[in-house]
Amino acid sequence: MPSKDPLPSKENTIFKKILKCYEVKQYRQGLKLCKHILSNPKFSEHGETLAMKGLILNCLSRKEEAYDHVKRGLRNDLTSHVCWHVFGLLQRSDRKYDEAIKAYRNALRWDKDNLQIMRDLSLLQIQMRDYDGYRETRQRLLELRPGQRASWIGYAISWHLLKDYEMALAVIEEFRKTLNPKPYDYEYSELILYQSSILEEACRYQDAINHLQKYEKDIVDKLFLEESRARLYQLLGDTSSSAAVYRNLIERNPENSSYYKGLESCCNLETIEVRQKIYSDVLEQQPRASLPKKLPLTFLTGDMFRDHVDEYLRRSLRKGVPSLFTSLKPLYTDSSKVSMIQQLTTTYYRTLIDKQLFHPEDTIESNEGELEPPTTLLWTQAYLAQHYDYLGDFKQAFHHINEALDATPTLPELQMIKGKIFKHAGNMQLAAQHLDEAQAMDTADRYINCVCAKYMLRNNQVKEAEAMCQNFTREGASAADNLNEMQCMWFQTECAAAYSRRQQWGDALRHCHQVDKHFTEITEDQFDFHTYCLRKFTLRSYVSLLRLEDVLRNHRFYFKAASIAIKIYLHLHSHPVGDETSHGESNPSNLSASELKKLKNKQRKAQKKAAEEKAAAEEAAKRQTTADKNNKASGADADSEVSKKSDELLPSKLERCADPLEQAIRFLVPLQTLCSHKIESHIFAYEIYSRRGKPLLMLKAIKGGYNLHTRDPRFHVCMVKFLIYVRAASNLPDSVKEVLDKEMSSIYNNVTPQSLNNKFLDDNKSSLPHRLAAAQAMYYMDQSCQTAALELACSLDNSLSGITIQNCSEVYASLTKQDFGECSEKMESYKKSCHQLFPFSSVFSPEPVVEKPSEEVVCNGVNSGHHDPLTQHEQ
Repeated sequence: MPSKDPLPSKENTIFKKILKCYEVKQYRQGLKLCKHILSNPKFSEHGETLAMKGLILNCLSRKEEAYDHVKRGLRNDLTSHVCWHVFGLLQRSDRKYDEAIKAYRNALRWDKDNLQIMRDLSLLQIQMRDYDGYRETRQRLLELRPGQRASWIGYAISWHLLKDYEMALAVIEEFRKTLNPKPYDYEYSELILYQSSILEEACRYQDAINHLQKYEKDIVDKLFLEESRARLYQLLGDTSSSAAVYRNLIERNPENSSYYKGLESCCNLETIEVRQKIYSDVLEQQPRASLPKKLPLTFLTGDMFRDHVDEYLRRSLRKGVPSLFTSLKPLYTDSSKVSMIQQLTTTYYRTLIDKQLFHPEDTIESNEGELEPPTTLLWTQAYLAQHYDYLGDFKQAFHHINEALDATPTLPELQMIKGKIFKHAGNMQLAAQHLDEAQAMDTADRYINCVCAKYMLRNNQVKEAEAMCQNFTREGASAADNLNEMQCMWFQTECAAAYSRRQQWGDALRHCHQVDKHFTEITEDQFDFHTYCLRKFTLRSYVSLLRLEDVLRNHRFYFKAASIAIKIYLHLHSHPVGDETSHGESNPSNLSASELKKLKNKQRKAQKKAAEEKAAAEEAAKRQTTADKNNKASGADADSEVSKKSDELLPSKLERCADPLEQAIRFLVPLQTLCSHKIESHIFAYEIYSRRGKPLLMLKAIKGGYNLHTRDPRFHVCMVKFLIYVRAASNLPDSVKEVLDKEMSSIYNNVTPQSLNNKFLDDNKSSLPHRLAAAQAMYYMDQSCQTAALELACSLDNSLSGITIQNCSEVYASLTKQDFGECSEKMESYKKSCHQLFPFSSVFSPEPVVEKPSEEVVCNGVNSGHHDPLTQHEQ
């Protein structure tokens, strides 16, 4: 339908030039042309020109002016599809997709056959997963443009996503008949494989196999063809055919573990010998393959396991494989296998020192006439160090790694192993130092660089970690900015955790919000693929992408960032940053000398932090000024929007937000939707809604955690607190009480909080984490039970399980936070007891643990002055 206010021929020509300027991003020129039309009194309120001017202003990040012009244009011409389309484009740019869809639908009311508006509408519908609306729009596009390939494919995908497989197959088959495939036609091949994947989803396995056989010559991706056949034969129960295909795949790639898993499921494995024969047959044909040598170790037992692991260890130690322990770590869940591995490796160690052979019964003749090279002993020592480290025997671990370092102090892998041992022993400071030494030995190794940076962050050395990463980031930009630009989320989550430990809440939240922004950007990047994949026929990958995006935020990086952010916001709700200054600090004359010194140090740190923020803001402003100048020259101001968003992530603003719980809920909602299988999601929900006083939402969190059938000690504390809350609440509405009584009866079985806690303790009385939770619940119910609660939580009896550095650190942190009230004496005695158990841990050490040179460390008959961390504890 034409506009109610059409332009004369001359002005209409100018308007078409405005559209062209917008398409080629000549925004300044477009504004000049808009001014030329609007300066004419006759057309000063021309709706479509006002709308186009607003659209161009939006591209220049002048949003207020943009909306003002577009709304004026709409008011002056409500029947113009251009005005509604432009209004939809503005809403889409602000990610208000529902409003944009409404605007596009209004535009189609006045121009129902406009292809561009339909395409834009279909993009938003698939982005919002409005599959019914997407199908209607794609059907209309197919009716208008049946000659375009994308029209057919988009319509077929719409039926596929609606799980109407028959219609999807019918549409694709009709479209396929119109094609004339060329030799080695990749796009036609993808269409055939896409049909096969739909048939498989529809559980029509025989039809899928027939389809693949019929069009085998047209399929380019032969590997996927064979993998599909093997899987489909197996689903049909034709195990012999499936096994034959899997054997062909193994012959093609013997290092793919999924092929062996598929082959095992197809064979009748009555005995271990039959299962082992699968791998021995592969080794006869491909003796250099490594996976068929390693996989049998997972199911062999007894003497068979000993023989195979002996051969595997000898070969790997002789070759000097640094990842040997990592490859065997899955076996450490079986104590009998661990015992045999330890027996073998300690025998290797002693015999290599005495005879330079693996076993006392070995001779030079049986060893192909050669002694083992010195490096074999070196890698045996390295393996034993990792072995004892995994078992928690740090004394033996340090002994072996120090011997290896004495013999070869310039091998980076050894320094990394020693750093890892210190990490597990609880001393991140020395762990980071050894990783720094390893990185200095090989500055070109990106992996060592990343591990070193990670250890520094675990030691709360954020600036040092950024400097370390600077070696591999873009020159002329700070490491933090460049890593944020590259969406390096492992670094940002570690930074957030480090700042959180340092109680720099604003900086920690900034990194959490940056990670959240990365996931939002990944979601937004779908727009680039909605049209590209239809054009390039990458249909299987496109459907996989859509399904991945639907569960994107269950990724571990988002979960970690969200967890940190929620914990910080809960802390800020209870301890706002503005309330941290106590009454004594406001009057320094009332403070003692030590308190005054602490106050000055605190003020100095605050001033330093403020100066750093100011410098960062000035640097950002400087960069933005330069960018603006460049943009003015090119006619685009897009980066100003980025600047505005970066201003929102200032640490000082983030840690002083008006409603911390509201911000916490923003991070919580994706966890509740996508990570409901994790107990932490329900614990976070309870903690947030308990502070908001929402009993039904608290009940929902308790019920969700209870349905997981977990014995998590942290969740037990929430259950006790909720039961106490409901029993104490007297002003709840009758309807809420009715719901609570009905739902809680199936969870609590009408028990009292004391009975619930006593039963939990009886069921888990030998577990340290569960004893801590029971003690916390005991003190929460009755503060007069402080002594009993402390004895329960702080017991380190040998009969208890779970006495690890991490669990003991949690107990100590609970004492520090005064979860049991004032208990400084008990806290100090507990710290001393833990120090005796974990002498290397910096958490419990009364003074920093440093490495001192040992009096005499003998390695291979040579005295060495290598630093031995055990010395100070053995004296």
